[in-house]
Amino acid sequence: MKYDVIMRIGVKLVLPFILLFAFYVHFHGDYGPGGGFQAGVMMAGMLILYAIVFGNDALNRVAPRSFVERCVPLGALLFASVGLIGPYFGYRYLDYAPLSTNSIHAREWGILLVELGVLITVAATMTSIYYAFTERGQS
Repeated sequence: MKYDVIMRIGVKLVLPFILLFAFYVHFHGDYGPGGGFQAGVMMAGMLILYAIVFGNDALNRVAPRSFVERCVPLGALLFASVGLIGPYFGYRYLDYAPLSTNSIHAREWGILLVELGVLITVAATMTSIYYAFTERGQS
């Protein structure tokens, strides 16, 4: 049991850095490798690590299953709605021109919002899969 305390403290120290790195990968995805999918997997991995060390009840307090399951379609809706802004203003699907008068800024905002939708969907899906596996067989 004495190692349990060391592991809990170690995980509490590491979790903020995992989250920070996930945000870095997300925001750096505009300029290089990375983006929403990788950042979403990192965030889900952070939540799963938290659950493994502190238990599913602790995870349920931080990220309730009902909230996680609502985030899956929310990210896809964000992705689709950013894509539909273009056709609404007479452009093509996923054309980010209406987001700003400067085409470079419009692309940056569009890609950032699309990747945010991917991040939310991937993180929520991976966490939902973890919930499904750990709660299997419980009634």
